[in-house]
Amino acid sequence: MNRLIILTGPSCIGKSPLNKALKRFYPDILENMQKLVLFNDRSPRPGEMEGIDYYFRKKEEIEAFRLDGSYLVMGVRGDLQALNLKELSALLKKNNVFFEGNPYVAEILTTHPQLKDYPKLSVFLSPLSKEEITYFIDPLRNIRLADFITEIMRRKQVRRKTKQKVELSILDLDDIETRASSAYREMKMAWQFDYVIPNHDGEDSDNWEGFYYPIGDARKAMLSFVALLKGDIPKDIEKWEKGILK
Repeated sequence: MNRLIILTGPSCIGKSPLNKALKRFYPDILENMQKLVLFNDRSPRPGEMEGIDYYFRKKEEIEAFRLDGSYLVMGVRGDLQALNLKELSALLKKNNVFFEGNPYVAEILTTHPQLKDYPKLSVFLSPLSKEEITYFIDPLRNIRLADFITEIMRRKQVRRKTKQKVELSILDLDDIETRASSAYREMKMAWQFDYVIPNHDGEDSDNWEGFYYPIGDARKAMLSFVALLKGDIPKDIEKWEKGILK
């Protein structure tokens, strides 16, 4: 039976470059997966393409989807997104389906009654490992973990954005803050997914494409995800229990 394969995690954690690495080094794997494309009311980022990354539509058009029971409409980090459940069910009858995106949609994909009969593999990319979280939440560290994670992701977001644009506008900075401040809440959702892959090389990192072959955590994340797709359990993979983040 066809599987729904889910790759999720905070914004800028490395989902998109991992997907690109699969296209480059494991095209045979991607040939067996149909990508799930959502609707989004934001403007395309540099390099994004209509119908491949999202269906880019005006907010009013996506709001109108609420009247159609086959669509799920949701706010995600300031964006309005929509998922066509009827289309997804049709895709799953023909092939494996691959979703790469935010945890809010990923959570729906793992729990929605309409999709309950399909086998799933869900993977969460995290900017910190379980061991690092345990270390930093120790009162002796004197660290407020939510602020710490926000700062980690804020720096990733800024580096990514400055690669895309020479100068950042007020709107860019607001978007960065929205996405960075959402990361802690999203990491609290990680326990719901099958596996967690710690990855310090976000979308801002040169380790994905700067040397042609991924290196560092980018390489480890790619190899771990490929191993899971093949049915193996790599040694660096994690499974988080509920409540690891308060």
